[in-house]
Amino acid sequence: MKSTVTRQEMSSPSAIGGDPSKGDRLQRRIVILGSTGSIGVNALGVIERLGDGCQIVGLSAYGNIPRLLEQVKRYQPEVIAVWQEAAAKEIRAKGISVRGKPLLVLSGLPGLIELAQWPSANFVLSAVVGAIGLKPLMKALRAGKTVALANKEALVMAGELVMAEAKRWKATLLPVDSEHSAIFQCLQGAQGKEVKRLILTASGGPFYRYKGDLSKVTVAQALAHPTWKMGKKITIDSATLMNKGIETIEAAILYGLPISQVEILIHPQSIVHSLVDFVDGAMLAQLSWPDMCLPIQYALTYPARQPGRLPSLDLAKAKSLEFYEPDFRRFPCLTLAREAARKGGSWPTVLNAADEVAVHAFLEGKIRFTDIAKIVEKTLSKHKDAGRMSLESILDTDEWARRAAKELME
Repeated sequence: MKSTVTRQEMSSPSAIGGDPSKGDRLQRRIVILGSTGSIGVNALGVIERLGDGCQIVGLSAYGNIPRLLEQVKRYQPEVIAVWQEAAAKEIRAKGISVRGKPLLVLSGLPGLIELAQWPSANFVLSAVVGAIGLKPLMKALRAGKTVALANKEALVMAGELVMAEAKRWKATLLPVDSEHSAIFQCLQGAQGKEVKRLILTASGGPFYRYKGDLSKVTVAQALAHPTWKMGKKITIDSATLMNKGIETIEAAILYGLPISQVEILIHPQSIVHSLVDFVDGAMLAQLSWPDMCLPIQYALTYPARQPGRLPSLDLAKAKSLEFYEPDFRRFPCLTLAREAARKGGSWPTVLNAADEVAVHAFLEGKIRFTDIAKIVEKTLSKHKDAGRMSLESILDTDEWARRAAKELME
């Protein structure tokens, strides 16, 4: 990886942020991949409040068909995609019309890929969960779309390929994660050589101050996040702190820094979303109440800012802001993620795949909470790096890691 973030990398049409001059007038024709999840629902609310400058062109859902149909009725997209062909047939049978034309219903991964590069859209919000988001993301970038990325796994699996694809096709990539959006906002106008380090904050999840036996915590306890309302997978990752490890990998990829220059602080209040430490001793941070609507809106309106529903932060009411060093021993997923990032190559792909399998098993009650890290560690120990990777080899590695993790659990 490169050791600095250059001005060109931060603001050229071929990298994160794109060309700011193109965003002066808000005219977004939007596809949302994963519209029924937490990010998708929040995004639709933001889009509705922004008004005439935004139009929904396409939506997709994995399994929540009733919510998707409610969204179709409200937002009138011209095309949707669902995972199961059987569900697509049922929707087609309803004969739904949008603005006098039949609603087009796609299905499966091919449908998601087609939706990601839909010709009449110029903005794609990738909010699907897991490795399934990688191919649609690559196709959206290849089509030259502006992509707001909330899908962590795609960057972790194939960060170098994703950034190269954005550069090759002059596509714009905008971060939606609250931490990476915070860094992106703090870096506006900065030169890469001025950046000393990035500091990601983590709430610590439900267990950072927990004194009990982590091997005995329940799914319900792990899903009880103290500050954020998120989907189940990311909430469990927040509880193990794997989420912050994955975000560390993302930050290194997005901003071209070695993992040694990306640090983590536990910040239980979730008000300081990330910080940038500059070489002259200055430090910039982005602060706001914990609400995903702000980073979503910033991606939609970038480079401008528009009024939103989030109230201004009242520091007097916020009172104390606490920061702690992370406990790597108690939360081994942090160490596993940083080591995978240090090794590079296919290691982050294996980390991500094993974590997805283990988290799913925990949610189904098949393994203990502390087994998540053990499954990931053992899967990594079985892996042999393939060196520089293509998209096909990344997907093969992902499939191997999932099989290996499942075999370990059996």
